[in-house]
Amino acid sequence: MIKLFRYLRKKDWGIVAIALLFIVLQVWLDLTMPDYMSEITLLVQTDGSEMLEVLMAGGKMLFCALGSLTCSFATAVCAAKIASEFSAVLRSELFQQVQAFSMAEIGKFSTASLITRSTNDVTQVQMVIVMGLQVMIKAPIMAVWAICKIAGKQWQWMTATGIAVVVLLCIVGVCIAVSFPKFRKLQVLTDNLNRVTRENLTGIRVVRAYNAEEYQEKKFEKANDETMRTQLFTMRTMSFMMPSITMIMSGLTLAVYWIGAILINQADMTEKAVLFADMMVFSQYAVQVVMSFMMLVMIFIILPRASVSARRILEVLDTELSIIDGSFQGHPEKSGEIEFRHVSFRYPDADADVIHDISFTAKKGETIAFIGATGCGKSTVINLIPRFYDATEGEILVDGVNVREYSQKALRNKIGYVSQKAMLFSGTIRSNTAYGDNGKAVPDQKDLERAITTAQAQDIIQKIYKGYDGYVAQGGSNLSGGQKQRISIARAIAWKPEIFIFDDSFSALDYKTDRALRSALQETCKDATRLIVAQRIGTIRDADQIIVLDEGRIAGIGRHEDLIQNCEVYQQIAYSQLSKEELA
Repeated sequence: MIKLFRYLRKKDWGIVAIALLFIVLQVWLDLTMPDYMSEITLLVQTDGSEMLEVLMAGGKMLFCALGSLTCSFATAVCAAKIASEFSAVLRSELFQQVQAFSMAEIGKFSTASLITRSTNDVTQVQMVIVMGLQVMIKAPIMAVWAICKIAGKQWQWMTATGIAVVVLLCIVGVCIAVSFPKFRKLQVLTDNLNRVTRENLTGIRVVRAYNAEEYQEKKFEKANDETMRTQLFTMRTMSFMMPSITMIMSGLTLAVYWIGAILINQADMTEKAVLFADMMVFSQYAVQVVMSFMMLVMIFIILPRASVSARRILEVLDTELSIIDGSFQGHPEKSGEIEFRHVSFRYPDADADVIHDISFTAKKGETIAFIGATGCGKSTVINLIPRFYDATEGEILVDGVNVREYSQKALRNKIGYVSQKAMLFSGTIRSNTAYGDNGKAVPDQKDLERAITTAQAQDIIQKIYKGYDGYVAQGGSNLSGGQKQRISIARAIAWKPEIFIFDDSFSALDYKTDRALRSALQETCKDATRLIVAQRIGTIRDADQIIVLDEGRIAGIGRHEDLIQNCEVYQQIAYSQLSKEELA
């Protein structure tokens, strides 16, 4: 928890100092009131006392109470400001850290867990800071100050107060020890609950198509019930503390009055009034001591869960990035050349390489295609170019420079990437097509029209939306698969990159649209290097080079005419899709 405080800014520490001054002033005012109560008690029992003196003492008590209220309000304002700004900083740091993650780090944390850490966990820490400034700092100051005030009084009263504090600490310690492991489990269960909920909402069409609502409900109920049981256990354990504290406070007050009655009964007449006043004051201070520990208990109720949350936040913030950013910004005279030199790659925690000893060269303006069975490593190969992962062995060169030496921004500025799963963002056709920043001027209307035309997406603009400002739902859920793919392709084209990466990006297109799009791409983007992953022979047969992958290794490389003659793996794929006459 303390490690998170390094994200507090200088301004926040200044507000903490101001809050501390208000807290000290509030404690002084609270502990001054019993002195005026003692004065009033003595005045009432003293012959010849005037009513004005009693009213003056009462007025001072009222002033202290109002001053304490003002200080408490000022402290609450300071705490709220610090906590809200600190939580905003934490969320920003978490978001930036996740943005810097490679796919290896993202795979280490689930999506649901990262969402929980950025929301629920930050909220838990925020609550502790709000309560902590008002209670955690105030309670020790008040306890120590109150003990100093009652020090030197009757040892019997001191003993009773000490016993009450020890019993209170024992109860708190046992409750914390029992509940802390459950608090740790609770955050993991919250991750799981978020995961199940997110999975159900994302796949709602499949759920309904297969009448799997009941199955999903049972799945959710299982996660929900487990979370509920754990939360009930922790809350029941912690709720045991409040009645225990009330019992201790009541018992301490009773003990002070009982001991006071005995002492007053045994004292001389001259000492009775003083002892009575001391008893009234001591009871107030003793209650303040126990109240201080009670306030700490309120913090201890939320502190275990907040500690777990802080640890989970730090796990993300302290994660070392596996991809280290370079500094090279690229050659202005070179563009689009790619070379793989004996590249192998193994996913984190995997037992074997996914791809092994991959070597090829793609020159500017060439079309390089990858084909092979499902799971042979086609997508893995092209995902190494923009450094979503780093190669385990070998080198990947872009324009003659190892990709590790590039700054990630400069490297990705060169690339127009279309993912295997077409991803659109909530907004408009325009905002999705002109999405991102590759260091060039934002695409204008002419660039957008060129991109949409090349991607064969004119019908979406003309017939469906009648313009570029048509609404796109989150994930493009209001578009078909082929429409989403064409808008994704238009997004890559709009920025005029040096390298295109199409990761099975034509799979949802009909053959006519597929051919028209590739022809338009060849004409419009002829100076760019194009890497295409595909399953259909028709999509790649005109490529300058076709790389056939089999179980992570290159089984053949060349043009379609060569591979159909001498590559057995390519022949099997080709004959499974087209007849010999069609291939001829």
